[in-house]
Amino acid sequence: MNTPVPSSRREFLSGTAALTSAVAVPWIASQNAVAYNKVGSNDRINLGVIGIGPRCTYDLTAMLKSDDIRCVAIADVQSSRRDAGKALVDGHYGNKDCVLFRDFRELLAREDIDAVIVATGDRWHADASILAARAGKDVYSEKPCGLTIGNCRDLADTFTETKQIFQAGTQRRSVPNFQQAVHLAHTGKLGRIHTLYATVYMPTLDNAWLPGEATPSADICDWNMWLGPAPWRPYNAKYVAGRWRGYYDFDSGARLLDWGAHTVDLCQWANKSDDTMPIEYSPSDKNITCTYANGVKLLLDFLDDPFGDRGPRWITRLGTCPVRFEGDRGSVETGDSGEIVIKPEALQHKTKQSAKRVRGLDVSAHARDFFDCVRSRKQTVCNQTVMRRSHIACHAAALSWILGRKLTMDPKTERFINDDEANGLIHRPQRNWTSS
Repeated sequence: MNTPVPSSRREFLSGTAALTSAVAVPWIASQNAVAYNKVGSNDRINLGVIGIGPRCTYDLTAMLKSDDIRCVAIADVQSSRRDAGKALVDGHYGNKDCVLFRDFRELLAREDIDAVIVATGDRWHADASILAARAGKDVYSEKPCGLTIGNCRDLADTFTETKQIFQAGTQRRSVPNFQQAVHLAHTGKLGRIHTLYATVYMPTLDNAWLPGEATPSADICDWNMWLGPAPWRPYNAKYVAGRWRGYYDFDSGARLLDWGAHTVDLCQWANKSDDTMPIEYSPSDKNITCTYANGVKLLLDFLDDPFGDRGPRWITRLGTCPVRFEGDRGSVETGDSGEIVIKPEALQHKTKQSAKRVRGLDVSAHARDFFDCVRSRKQTVCNQTVMRRSHIACHAAALSWILGRKLTMDPKTERFINDDEANGLIHRPQRNWTSS
């Protein structure tokens, strides 16, 4: 079923393309690749932070508990966030050693920094990660890791080329209840898997831009650096406070990747599809149906009230980011509460559930996997290839919703078949922020 495209969606995309094309420059492509492997098995890992908002504060608080990690520097375009980050780090260590930067490139120039957290807004994740890799840093990037299909490709290619370690912040792969649910799918206890369910926010595109305000001094908020590769827009304090979500210039996939980066990733894993992705994407007003080459269906179900009780009929209230895997012998459903629902009851009685219950937001084990891989140089559980496939699947689904029609993708070329309009949205032109 094809969903009619609201004229505002098409007009919005048309206007954005006109705005960005005039300032597009391939500024990242000119960087030279350099790979480093500096951390020994007994060395302390020096950590830098790029962008320290509420989510990063949560991540960093967990990471600071690791004795073999030392946070030494923070970069953020807002002075208030820089100062709050320094207070957190210095308070933990009982000193005043954490160094602050407004421009993260100065942080990347420090040779003593081994790894960085990239936790900016969506528009910066891929570009900052790529620059970090080319500066010889390993990267833990918050999701969504790329604003576009093209961003995700470029990011993955860069980390493969430089041999730097990458971990996508899709931490639910490292949380016990999600691991157990996938184990049930992989071991055949559910029978042949035929349908996967991933919850996502109700997609939205907002083109009601906020009114321009007086731009503060760069020391208070460096607006040019905040925008980065995104098109120029007049400053408004609400954007930097967090109200940038839903705006096409700043957001990934019409908000679909806010949860989809997690839930689709888990479904990909359950389907043993880390090296591929669905080939067909069909939108409706309630979900997007994605179909793999083997016929397995992946349903991205829209939640109009993600933190309330309204949603698809299959959902048992198991916290945020619920997923469900169905086979011809049974099903398993789980979410951020840590609980697992297994059906039929006979299968539930035969399955020993983990006594350890961890909330899905917990990054402790996921960060530990990253830091261990920084030392061993082994691939992380959510490395660049895993991220590439699951994120591109999310972006393809989002584009089917934006364009309001079925899209068919070739997983090998990562391009849409016989659809120039969709292929034209694989990349977005980027602003030359370095000359502003």
